[in-house]
Amino acid sequence: LADGLEVWGTSRRADRLPARQRFHGVVLDLGDGAAAERVFLEAEQAAGGFDIVINNAGYSVFGAFGDTDFELWQRQLEVMLVNTARLARAALRGMRARGRGALVNVSSMAAEFPLPFQSAYNMVKAGLSALSESLMVEVAGTGVVVIDFRPGDYRTDIDGSMHRAPESFTPRMARVWAAFTHMMRTGPAPAHAAAALRGALQTRRSGTVRTGRLFQTRVAPLLVRLAPRSLIRAIEARYFHSAP
Repeated sequence: LADGLEVWGTSRRADRLPARQRFHGVVLDLGDGAAAERVFLEAEQAAGGFDIVINNAGYSVFGAFGDTDFELWQRQLEVMLVNTARLARAALRGMRARGRGALVNVSSMAAEFPLPFQSAYNMVKAGLSALSESLMVEVAGTGVVVIDFRPGDYRTDIDGSMHRAPESFTPRMARVWAAFTHMMRTGPAPAHAAAALRGALQTRRSGTVRTGRLFQTRVAPLLVRLAPRSLIRAIEARYFHSAP
């Protein structure tokens, strides 16, 4: 908006959409894939085609995989992977027809470093990164850009929107939860991630963009390439206080 762009923003609730000049609020709920695609296509038509589409919706379920109702895991996969992929497909079709555009799938550093007791979230983010990698190959030479955007810890309200499964909460999980919420609340401000994404878009190139704390985005990926996975798991356990 500050750059003078027309912006379409979505929320499940109309009262969370701000009234600002050049901002077009759209009520969209990824819980219903067919309805979400219909709303997206209507907004795209009203806009005359979107130059940039950012898939940024997300929430998490915190619980032991075997002790939490499977419907909770399945619902997260449907909302954040299946239905997000559905909108990515709709966006990509319009961009390829116009020969330009940028599709951004917001994954997470969890795609590389899974978060303890957040199985479906890890699956979703790894799946979105795999989807983005696949699309980068498909759009090569078409004028369309695909960005796999992987934030680390940021000061957002994801812990407030997270579903916790109390039936499986243990002292070990309580330690992990405390470590997770502390990292989220002490991370960089969201504007830092927005600036990183803006810079990536300005390059007009497809690729993977990691952003967040220095350790998460620079040191940790280097460890993945050089260190054995057993060492990485030990570091993760210490990082999240998840050791038994």
